[in-house]
Amino acid sequence: MVQKSSRKKYSAEFKDRALSLSDKVGVPQAAEDLGIPSAMLYSWRTRRNQSGQPLEVKKLQEAEMQRLKRENARLEEENSFLKKAAAYFAKTPK
Repeated sequence: MVQKSSRKKYSAEFKDRALSLSDKVGVPQAAEDLGIPSAMLYSWRTRRNQSGQPLEVKKLQEAEMQRLKRENARLEEENSFLKKAAAYFAKTPK
């Protein structure tokens, strides 16, 4: 029976600290010190450089975007209901 290897997930704080260490001592040495593949550090560094922001800030922005999307959907639903209610009460004789 073959076991699936589970991917280890690293926190945004760990990634930021690892990238800071790699900036000081170099990627190969930082990877060895942390016990992670150097390719992973290169990947994290590329993503950080593309966004221009620390990974933690990016995660917070994504979470806020999701919250705002949920809020927007809720408000659109309320607006739709209110439009239907207004149309109903506009039709009924007084």
